[in-house]
Amino acid sequence: MDTTTLIDLFAANPDRGSQYSASACGLYFDYSKDHLTEQTLDYLFKLADAAQLKPAIQKMFNGELVNNTEGRAALHVALRGGGGGGGGGVSAASKAGQKANQHLKKVVQFATQIRQGQIKSSTAKPFRNIVNLGIGGSDLGPRLVVSAFPEHYHTTLQTHFVANIDSDALTATLKQCTPDTTLFIVSSKSFSTLETLNNADRANTWLRQAGIEGQLLDRHFVGITGHRDAATQWGIAQDRIFTVEDWVGGRFSLWSSIGLPIAIALGTEPFQQLLEGAREMDEHFRYTPFEANLPVLHGLQAIWHINFRNYKSRAVLPYVHRLGQLPAYLQQLMMESLGKTTTKEGAAVDFSTGQIIWGSEGTNGQHSFHQLLLQGTDRQSIEFIATRSAHCEAGSHRHLNSHCLAQSRALMEGKSQALAYEELLAEGASPDEADRLAAHKSVPGNRPSNTLLLDDLTPRCLGALLAFYEHSVYVQSVIWNINAFDQWGVELGKEMGNELFLLLNKTETMSVAHEQMDSSTRSLLGCLHNSIDGPRES
Repeated sequence: MDTTTLIDLFAANPDRGSQYSASACGLYFDYSKDHLTEQTLDYLFKLADAAQLKPAIQKMFNGELVNNTEGRAALHVALRGGGGGGGGGVSAASKAGQKANQHLKKVVQFATQIRQGQIKSSTAKPFRNIVNLGIGGSDLGPRLVVSAFPEHYHTTLQTHFVANIDSDALTATLKQCTPDTTLFIVSSKSFSTLETLNNADRANTWLRQAGIEGQLLDRHFVGITGHRDAATQWGIAQDRIFTVEDWVGGRFSLWSSIGLPIAIALGTEPFQQLLEGAREMDEHFRYTPFEANLPVLHGLQAIWHINFRNYKSRAVLPYVHRLGQLPAYLQQLMMESLGKTTTKEGAAVDFSTGQIIWGSEGTNGQHSFHQLLLQGTDRQSIEFIATRSAHCEAGSHRHLNSHCLAQSRALMEGKSQALAYEELLAEGASPDEADRLAAHKSVPGNRPSNTLLLDDLTPRCLGALLAFYEHSVYVQSVIWNINAFDQWGVELGKEMGNELFLLLNKTETMSVAHEQMDSSTRSLLGCLHNSIDGPRES
């Protein structure tokens, strides 16, 4: 394939565009602009069979312990009605589904009461501001979904998201709120997340300074966690705690009680439609033959890109302003799931796993980083996302889609140096000037890209899209035999952060812990000690 261009592939098969595409659940997936043939796909399907992908899919849906390092199932599919259907894990999956329904009923009931003003604040007023305090999976998913559907916002409710431990993030949000009409959602599966609890403590102080104390304070907090005791000890009332089960990973959790801010901000019907779209994709993934299975095709293509084409990064480019948060959401989903250096058995891998995920909304990116995509020295996996039905003003929508298709086509076709030379002559340049500039204006072409079209920008279609990416991640993890559901790497930085926090709080720099640091860290600590103003925290 190194000697075959995309232009060659399309010339050899005029129907390639329709043959190398698939659709399901309101999504149309065009992967025709890629260096693959029927033989390539045949090899990839055989690779999937050799890795026992089909049984692995059933194991996940059946509730078996696919998260082997933590001894857990990964039953996020049960949150939207999937699970069960054979094998020893049926009862586990069924029980998970029952628990998911119970949690959903509680979420829906509470969200409805908040939206209708039935649950009131400490001063008997309806809440006007909802502030979600969470980070990672407790923030990115709900933030994405809420930002995607402003047409569903409540007329008198505003929903805010604060993740960063930087106090400026919370301060900026609180300036938009009044204490007696603000409800804080403290969202942490472990209820020990540093950033979230620090922000919760600051919110608590803000309310107390406004004169809200004692049992009245309870009315302004909700906890979403898998550790009720920790939430209760912090001060969340028992009847204000929403459960997250241990078989729900953070980056797969927006469908769970973590989605409470979605249900409050948009209403329970859009939240349920989101779940329905994901459930439809679950069924498609579970039962559709690989040749027409969207997540399988996408996951196997990722294997092709990463391990055989050496594409180190993936640009995700939604030509939908309201999906501007999608690249950040997919960064966690893909990079936290697939950034592994050992197999499930603990052996070192000797091949690449995962990609760097990045991107932004179109057409903004065309005026910044698309230059590298079109003329840079390296190739990337590139994903264009657009909608078929107009999600915005009709003329703007046509501009978005025309640019989306144009960028994909420009990447594939490029512009030869000879053509650039002729165009310069036609524009009035002298032959010498045209010869000097032609190389600079030529575009290599032969660069692959995918295009994903959503039937419409609806909660149902977004639910299907997010489940599509979840399952593609699982496909890749099965092929590589890595665990997509743990994230032990992030723990190391947390542990070191706690140690360095204590060192920064000490007035003296000489200590055993300080001396054990590397010289770079010691020097940086010295610089920070010399610049810190004010009393240090104990």
